Amino acid sequence: MEPTTSLHMPDFRSPDFLTDHILHTLAFYETRNLDATGGFFHFFRDDGTVYDRRTRHLVSSTRFVFNHATAYRRFGKPADLAAARHGLAFIEHAHRQQDGGYAWQLDWHEQRATVQDATNRCYGLDFVLLAQAHALMAGIEEAYPGLDHTWRLMDAHFWEPRHQLYADEATTDWRVGAYRGQNANMHACEALMAAFEATQEARYLERALAVAESVTGRLASLADGLVWEHYREDWSVDWDYNRSNKTDIFKPWGFQTGHLSEWAKLLLQLEGHLATEDREAGWIVPRARHFFDTAMFRGWDADNGGLVYGFGPDGKVCDGDKYFWVQAESFAAAALLAVRTGETGYWDWYDSIWAYSWEHFVDHRHGAWYRILTPTNGKIGDEKSPAGKTDYHTMGACYDVLRALRA
Repeated sequence: MEPTTSLHMPDFRSPDFLTDHILHTLAFYETRNLDATGGFFHFFRDDGTVYDRRTRHLVSSTRFVFNHATAYRRFGKPADLAAARHGLAFIEHAHRQQDGGYAWQLDWHEQRATVQDATNRCYGLDFVLLAQAHALMAGIEEAYPGLDHTWRLMDAHFWEPRHQLYADEATTDWRVGAYRGQNANMHACEALMAAFEATQEARYLERALAVAESVTGRLASLADGLVWEHYREDWSVDWDYNRSNKTDIFKPWGFQTGHLSEWAKLLLQLEGHLATEDREAGWIVPRARHFFDTAMFRGWDADNGGLVYGFGPDGKVCDGDKYFWVQAESFAAAALLAVRTGETGYWDWYDSIWAYSWEHFVDHRHGAWYRILTPTNGKIGDEKSPAGKTDYHTMGACYDVLRALRA
């Protein structure tokens, strides 16, 4: 395909552009996200107005730590280091519960946390581990005991050695439910690689490799070579889970265009870590290419631009909405594949995804990205960043491309 960049578009491959875009996105949050009484605010309208000052979601709490820790490592602003430390303290003192787990959602009022949802979710622990790892890499040494605690928690309650995969969720007394999903495992792989970077402890890389092999190999073999989202307790494919439910953003039905791209990116990052250990994994690049190429073939909207949310087992689009994170993870995967393979076609995809996002998703006035658009790229409300969205995906993707370009 031909790139869609034009004269009015920036050079999306430029490190200066990527760095400036990170700063532009950070600026949307940095003057309004920190709550001096504890943690961060999690709900922002397009203009940055906070529309819920009390609800605190574990995913946002942890992703804001990631945002500030990575910003500090890149730009060296003491305020980002202080914000990362502030956010980490909130996770440990407000989200962390007596059972050792971390509450999924809190009401924070008058410096007191009331638990609204105490479910222990592996997905949540993934991001606790990710936040702790990036805090540690930013020089916050007190993050290490928490990182070790989270690893042990996940290992004790969710790891299933027989399947080499993590279970999904448990009650407050750690009774694990029957549902199994790939999403928690995908983000576990991401967090485990970050923990390895932060500590150089081999257990994290070994576990990341085991999860990646299980999801993208064994499980994919049950679903036409692609990553399906939902499974039963024995890890057999559940083709019907959430088929009629579009409200569960963490467990969507269908093959997820963005998750195929995200796995492509994670696999290439895993290959890089294995290479530093003088270990080869010849299966990684072909698998990453297959995931990405299929995501583009099935997911690219030739009429309206951008990548759709999901497609069904029949290959037809099942959700044509456009989500910000799908575009971000896909341009990151395209760049990593371009660098790894040397094939210009991946740079063409990178430019096309960026050009679409630049036109439709990036809020050039206020900063950050809109969260979701209709199939024809119309706005859906003015809630730019509800719980779960901190633009961790968009800034993280820019950092990923910058690292790939340096490599």
